[in-house]
Amino acid sequence: MGQAGLCCGAGASLCEAPCSTLAVLTCSACPFLTDAPWCGHCQALAPEFTRAAGILKNDSMGLRLAKVDAIEETDLSAEFGVTAYPVLKLFRDGNRTHPIDFTGTRDAEGIVRWMRRKAGPSTELLQDEASAQEFIASQDVVVVGFFKDLQSKAAQGFYEIASDAVDVTFGVSNRTELFQKYSVTPDTVCLFKKVREGGARHQLGLNKEELSRFIVLHSLELVMEFTSQNSPKIFGAKILNHLLLFINKTLEAHQEILGSFQAAAPPFRGQVLFVLIDVNGEGAQVLQYFGLKSHEAPTMRFINIETNRKYRMATDEFTSQAVGSFAQAVLDGKVQPHFMSEEVPEDWDKHPVKILVGKNFEQVAYDETKNVFVKFYAPWCTHCKEMAPVWEALGEKYKDHENIIIAKLDATANEIMNLTIRGYPTLHYFPAGPDRKVLLRLPGWDGKGPLGWGCTWALIWTLRAALVPQLTQDAELKGFREG
Repeated sequence: MGQAGLCCGAGASLCEAPCSTLAVLTCSACPFLTDAPWCGHCQALAPEFTRAAGILKNDSMGLRLAKVDAIEETDLSAEFGVTAYPVLKLFRDGNRTHPIDFTGTRDAEGIVRWMRRKAGPSTELLQDEASAQEFIASQDVVVVGFFKDLQSKAAQGFYEIASDAVDVTFGVSNRTELFQKYSVTPDTVCLFKKVREGGARHQLGLNKEELSRFIVLHSLELVMEFTSQNSPKIFGAKILNHLLLFINKTLEAHQEILGSFQAAAPPFRGQVLFVLIDVNGEGAQVLQYFGLKSHEAPTMRFINIETNRKYRMATDEFTSQAVGSFAQAVLDGKVQPHFMSEEVPEDWDKHPVKILVGKNFEQVAYDETKNVFVKFYAPWCTHCKEMAPVWEALGEKYKDHENIIIAKLDATANEIMNLTIRGYPTLHYFPAGPDRKVLLRLPGWDGKGPLGWGCTWALIWTLRAALVPQLTQDAELKGFREG
């Protein structure tokens, strides 16, 4: 077997990977990390990556780690489509054109586990009854494939699933005595669970997609606590509905609520993922996304992560029956979405750039007599801060035009029905008239847009083009006007 690698940081066990030495990385199984020195996520990952490199330094499988500074190595960033940081990719068998995206947990143990699963055998061969019993007892959840031919098409599909589900332990056997012991026919897959959730053996079919989903669902705990380690599992489960319980785990009364939350979870497996948010731990970072403060715990929110619709439980009763009824009511469409909003500032309209919040957005943006240009921003966003003086200059330019409003809205603290903001800053133009249209959408400004949106004149020209289409025949602006 050749070498494999994944790289980050500095040290004897790490190798830098500029363009001239990329071939070193494209060996038997070689993941590499693309990072940006200023990125907080990269900085958080770096020590875990270094620790993983130390663990793998003398690994018998020849696994290696490598690092690329994506800001310096722009050609590599373009070649592999790197637009956010950090990005981890696996290169195997010298294949440069089809790297595998890293899907494990971003701690040292998760990186090592993912590497070994991808580079080595994805299943353990079970030779007899003793080894099978020991294997099944070794983990809370294990999956065993029983195949007459371990090289058959069905078995190959099973190996592929095992390679992807790195947090689940997989075994395989072609022994007739084990078929008899577990009362299965050849080409059968079984999932074994320990008694903690009632004890079960699920005999499964061989449809790859259905089998993969079933394994993922049943490898998750009924209630997942939000942590940096669990985050990839939570968002990788492909369950769109999440019910979040915000509590302080240091308080005994809150622990009692957790018991009711856990009791309500079983009927919703596969439909709703129950998630625990400890406001006194890692979960504190989730509070702002829901417009909450730690002192508001205990509280509960339901979110669909595809539509970003959030729902608030109307009562503070947290019995298992109340929790289950709330979850079912949301699924049945009987609960209205909850939209965050700050209070309307007293001086919201006293400056060239008007301040919008959820509570006054409809009144201003959809005023039939006004053309309204809105910047949706995040206070912590670097690009938003860079754009702030440009937006103020635009407001100053049009402050005396009665039918033109330049406005801004903090999209981290205010939500608007039927408007989903996915990048910061995002610009929306709402023209005068009765149709409630959005004719101009400029998401995720980064200073490198087709018109150089960092320039005040470019924004002014864009607004003029939106207001008076006949001013320009520019195809690019016309495309923006038509959304």
